[in-house]
Amino acid sequence: MRKILVIGSGKSTSFLIKYLLDKSESENLYITIGDINIENAKKLIGNHKNATAITLDVFNEISRIEAIKNTDIVVSMLPARFHIEVAKNCIQYKKHMVTASYISPEMQALNDDAKANGLVLMNEIGVDPGIDHMSAMQVLDSIRDKGGNVILFESFTGGLVAPESDNNLWNYKFTWNPRNVVVAGQGSAAKFLQEGTYKYIPYNRLFRRTEFLEVDGFGRFEVYANRDSLKYQSVYGLDNIKTLYRGTMRRVGFSRAWNIFVTLGMTDDSYTIEDSENMSYRDFVNAFLTYSPTDSVELKLRHALKIDQDDIVWDKLVELDIFNANKRVELKKATPAQILQKILMDSWTLEENDKDMLVMYHKFGYELNGKKHQIDATMVTLGDDQTYTAMAKTVGLPVAIATLAILNKKITTPGVQMPITKEVYQPILKELKDFGIQFNEKEVPYLGYNPLNN
Repeated sequence: MRKILVIGSGKSTSFLIKYLLDKSESENLYITIGDINIENAKKLIGNHKNATAITLDVFNEISRIEAIKNTDIVVSMLPARFHIEVAKNCIQYKKHMVTASYISPEMQALNDDAKANGLVLMNEIGVDPGIDHMSAMQVLDSIRDKGGNVILFESFTGGLVAPESDNNLWNYKFTWNPRNVVVAGQGSAAKFLQEGTYKYIPYNRLFRRTEFLEVDGFGRFEVYANRDSLKYQSVYGLDNIKTLYRGTMRRVGFSRAWNIFVTLGMTDDSYTIEDSENMSYRDFVNAFLTYSPTDSVELKLRHALKIDQDDIVWDKLVELDIFNANKRVELKKATPAQILQKILMDSWTLEENDKDMLVMYHKFGYELNGKKHQIDATMVTLGDDQTYTAMAKTVGLPVAIATLAILNKKITTPGVQMPITKEVYQPILKELKDFGIQFNEKEVPYLGYNPLNN
């Protein structure tokens, strides 16, 4: 049997493992899942005869090498920073490798060795990055193939709560890594192109510069800019483009309320707070406000940020229970961002019967025969339950499909890759349609850049 090693069995692996198990008979596959904690892997495998779970500590070089030597292809679902040692071993023992993570400089440095050994090291093959690359390149290539000149590309993605589980004032719950939500946008100004002009949004203004989108059947969303919209400009062949903008999707009103935390300094992750484990949630809020012998914490916050008592933003803050004097932070030497994350997890953790939603929206503007055209493409995927989530579906299925395609020699171009070529994206996007992951494309009047971001 052909052997596949999956390293890691976290939240994103449910659909990945199910796909491989479902294909194991017809494709003659045996799947080994290695993790330091194999309980989730055992749950996902069940009693399937073509799979096993093994305890695997990726930092144990001997056991890691042994597992890699005894397989035909490796799927690394580890956190991105842990891929590199696995990748080096894959090259050493001539094994292909697939990950959903961004290509790091260390991974890119393995490109020549991978090519020399005829190995495919496929990265960025999840959802964002992944499905965003493939769906964008499919439309961009089709525009170029008919002689069009691309002048605008905007791309937005959001992991959100499904409409049926959307029952709080923020219209949001954590569907992936909460920390990434709390620290989003920090580190550098958002950078993008509009009408040939470089634009920058500093972190303190990021959540007040939003664009609005309508998705058929799912209503209105807002987006805020990603840190570097120009990262894939050359990769996508868009060196001469006029407008290039990538962002994150939320429901309308989220960003204005979130900006309260940014303004107060609660999202800061650069220092720790003294005696944080003994603070109440109310103490935490008060730590960022001026002293007053008479005014309450609520009154001080409203005055400091000019929030009217009947403003929906105020209701959103109250809903999070951040003024509770009895709830304790219970985190030692915690940063403001870590404390805020804990508070938010009380309210935004998905309930047992909640479902998540993945939304993606692309805009393509192009010139053809002297006229300007625009294509809008949207994709919405809903989760089934807390195991088979929309996030796991859109991350895991492209990884699984790519893994089998490499094993079957349908994807053969060696080196450190991302899914931007027809060899990769055409068969994967075609098969994703079988699982309900597909884009609704429509021609719309060319609108150019959004004046909100001017």
